[in-house]
Amino acid sequence: MNESDEIVPVDVVPMDVATPKNTKNIIKKHGIVLKKSLGQNFLTDQNVLHQIVTAAELSKDKGALEIGPGIGALTQQLAKTAGRVMAIEIDRRLLPVLAETLSPYPHASVMHGDVLKLDLADLLRQHFEGMTSVSVVANLPYYITTPIIMKLLEEKLPLENIVVMIQKEVAERMTAQPGSKDYGSLSIAVQFYCEPTLVGIVPRTVFVPQPNVDSAVIRLRVRENPPVQVEDADFFFEVVRACFVQRRKTIYNNLLVRFFSKETKSELEALLLSCGIDPIRRGETLSMEEYARLAAALSGH
Repeated sequence: MNESDEIVPVDVVPMDVATPKNTKNIIKKHGIVLKKSLGQNFLTDQNVLHQIVTAAELSKDKGALEIGPGIGALTQQLAKTAGRVMAIEIDRRLLPVLAETLSPYPHASVMHGDVLKLDLADLLRQHFEGMTSVSVVANLPYYITTPIIMKLLEEKLPLENIVVMIQKEVAERMTAQPGSKDYGSLSIAVQFYCEPTLVGIVPRTVFVPQPNVDSAVIRLRVRENPPVQVEDADFFFEVVRACFVQRRKTIYNNLLVRFFSKETKSELEALLLSCGIDPIRRGETLSMEEYARLAAALSGH
């Protein structure tokens, strides 16, 4: 285990974090200057915390992996419900704070590290042995929400749920259906791996300091199998991304740039029609089933 993966014991003084007053006192006591670059906005509303933990469907035989615990407001609530909690924090300055706020919970531990660089499959094996399932539960920093979500999904980790508080706009994109302005490649990627449910909207006023936008809690229930069958998931998503390169263009024009030449453009029109797809449609109008048919046809092109 290297320095970035050190596990910090939690054994000092208990404190209920999630009130505006306590949050401000903890920040002041430890002399923490919050870093906007790390998306440090701390939740201070117990009702929202309860909503997040309830959505995760935890119990004493289940584990919770938290990303970005901050000063431990959500971590405390997870520890009251889950049999084991592991929190990954990138900001070393917060480790002494977490040691203090999590002291009543010996089954909760904190790891210093960057979640995007960690071997999460190995971490789950090491720290959640004996648990019947593990869910990721987190208040994610806005600036790296999508990379974290995609890492969790693409690595096919053995997770039950991913319950996260994220920017409201991103949650709307994840749950969007074909034909809506929010529907795009992120919608398809998330819905390929998960069943998303918008749990609730969280106003910016319940954070210290206040962010510039509202948030939302979303639950992604990890699927055992995708809703469509594809031969090559990487190629499937390559096709999806190609159709959204320029949203205002037709799928014909977007695909022509990526997969065809001017000399073979007549083949593209025939291929789309063979899939039952009108070439003048735009990417946001295609269902996941239509994208699966399209990818299958293009793979044989």
